[in-house]
Amino acid sequence: MLSYQHIYHAGNLADVHKHCLLAWMLAYLTRKDKPVSYVETHGGRALYDLSAEEAVKTGEAAQGIARAKDWFSTDHPYTKCLTQTTDLHGQNAYPGSPLIAAQTLRDTDSMTIAELHPAERNALELALPTAKVHCADGFAMAHSILPPTPRRGLMLIDPSFEVKDDYQTIPGHIRKYARAWNVGIIALWYPILTSNAHDNMLKSLVKDHPDALRHEVRFLPAKPGHGMVGSGLFVIRPPFGLAEAAAILKTHFDKLK
Repeated sequence: MLSYQHIYHAGNLADVHKHCLLAWMLAYLTRKDKPVSYVETHGGRALYDLSAEEAVKTGEAAQGIARAKDWFSTDHPYTKCLTQTTDLHGQNAYPGSPLIAAQTLRDTDSMTIAELHPAERNALELALPTAKVHCADGFAMAHSILPPTPRRGLMLIDPSFEVKDDYQTIPGHIRKYARAWNVGIIALWYPILTSNAHDNMLKSLVKDHPDALRHEVRFLPAKPGHGMVGSGLFVIRPPFGLAEAAAILKTHFDKLK
């Protein structure tokens, strides 16, 4: 969706949920001395300034990472990424998922990202000059490159869901991805809205992938009238220990209520 810019939502509670578990999974994958492929279908700009007018306007970061940054120990993979980002770019900097991946991956690993928005893509390429950035529809890009080389790895699917058909088409995409990349970890992030627009999508995903990890957290809207009241992550072939890490994270969200 060419109108979507994540700077308005960067660092919100959904980002904390998604990025904490993403950082954990990438740290898990890179423990072994084997190369990893990281694929992301909707990259964004990778590096965000939370003091920017857009971020301040919504107040989502103030209700998100500003409240949550003390949840994690100094050796947690997410904390390490946050610290590295602020050390390099200042206290108001926040890493998007491509930057979290870049900070965790090694020279032997590969990173392939799709981003259609011209300004977001330019910022992404500037922030991550060594990544393979495709100016393409993210779903189509993933179909074209799977299975990647190396075969071991993770794909994050993180659309804006401003294209309403996404809820209907995503299960079909993921069904094909899981067949094409039969050893890859496939993670879908989705918003939990007051409209419950995700319900039918999740029913299809659970039917197709009964062994996947479905993890959801709930929270109050950042401002009255905001439609997002939670965050979900659906992970096919979750790495060992992810469910336990997600359960610990949920205890922090529960305390916000």
